[in-house]
Amino acid sequence: MTLTLEQPPVEHRVLGPAPWAIAVQGAAALAASNGVGRFVYTPILPLMHDQAGLSATSGANLATANYVGYLAGALAGSFAPRLVRSRLVMRASMIVMAASLALMPLTQDVTLWSGLRLIAGFTSALAFVHAVGALLSGLRRSAPHLVGWGFGGIGAGIVFSGLLVLAVREVATWRTAWWIAAVLTLLLTAASWNLAPPASPAPAAAGAAKARPRTHRWFAALALSYTLEGIGYIIAGTFLVASITQDAPGWVGAGAWVVVGLAAIPGSALWTALARRWSRPTLLAVALLLQAAGIALTGLVPGNISALVAAAAFGGTFVGITSLALALGEHLQVPRAVALLTAGYGTGQIIGPLISRPLLGTGYSAPLLLASTVLAAATLAAAVLRIRYPHRVGHMIEPSHLARKSSASRPHTLHAPWPPHTLQDRSN
Repeated sequence: MTLTLEQPPVEHRVLGPAPWAIAVQGAAALAASNGVGRFVYTPILPLMHDQAGLSATSGANLATANYVGYLAGALAGSFAPRLVRSRLVMRASMIVMAASLALMPLTQDVTLWSGLRLIAGFTSALAFVHAVGALLSGLRRSAPHLVGWGFGGIGAGIVFSGLLVLAVREVATWRTAWWIAAVLTLLLTAASWNLAPPASPAPAAAGAAKARPRTHRWFAALALSYTLEGIGYIIAGTFLVASITQDAPGWVGAGAWVVVGLAAIPGSALWTALARRWSRPTLLAVALLLQAAGIALTGLVPGNISALVAAAAFGGTFVGITSLALALGEHLQVPRAVALLTAGYGTGQIIGPLISRPLLGTGYSAPLLLASTVLAAATLAAAVLRIRYPHRVGHMIEPSHLARKSSASRPHTLHAPWPPHTLQDRSN
């Protein structure tokens, strides 16, 4: 009788892709869409300055075009959720994104470059929201500890892009770097080809809208913090390598970008693991503060050692901040939370280059210090999120809160940290 009663949960886990497969495929999708498709521009930017005659202002304009496309893609996913739940749309987006990278070397017209970067931003946003939705819905109950490793795909893509530029800068030109990036994006697209689409929301029962908890004030604080993070992080993400290269040999800048990626791979998994002991709002505020300090270090203390420390601090926090913020949005049960937060992030990424551009005339230190200041404001918004934060919303319970409760009733949670039947039992 005992075996018969325990069998349904086992059968439920067998159905569909294995958790590790979802994590690997999601990581590949994020590596392609964000790690390479968007962020390869950062290490290639110094090469384009030196070899293609790209000015600092034009470089900022290209970044802005990419962020406008990213915001448009996030908004499309928010207003048309079916787009980001379609496997066909994800596949098409990643192929078009790879094509936009491959076309970059065929012109030196800044207007055409801007159009290609806009397309890359739009398609990367669609693929990003799809991949994040697949990771959160596919792993939240069966293997939540793998979500962080899935987000680590962004860091892996950054490592690939940094190593690519390190190898290319000695033997080839900026054009070769873009072509190799396109091929790498296609390979990662192939690895994520069968990623399961995000689960569609269950139809609302009668009276569910009235029963839904009002969490909008916490979501507003979260959205503000994440939007400010978009501003501060994108200034650093765009100009960090160029700033380091300005005061050190070229290989140091590309090497620092590799450090960013290496720190980002385990970074998200680390913050996810910490969420089982400390609340996500607290961790979000701590991660934002660490990121602000690292970026300020680059602006205040030039040098190879400070550059590597800042790169590690930046890489170890920015993917973790993304995973924490999106998980918080999902926990608060705001409809289309991932797409809405991504749209706010995208808005911040447009604002960042615009407000930093007037400061570029004196070098990169002033924009980086501006980014640090904005991130300090994001930290304060995250601190506001902590005030009377609802650790339990319906059947959703924060991991740290669940862990504290499970210590008093270990038989219910001994074998799995986040089983659906345990959450349901505790909500009744």
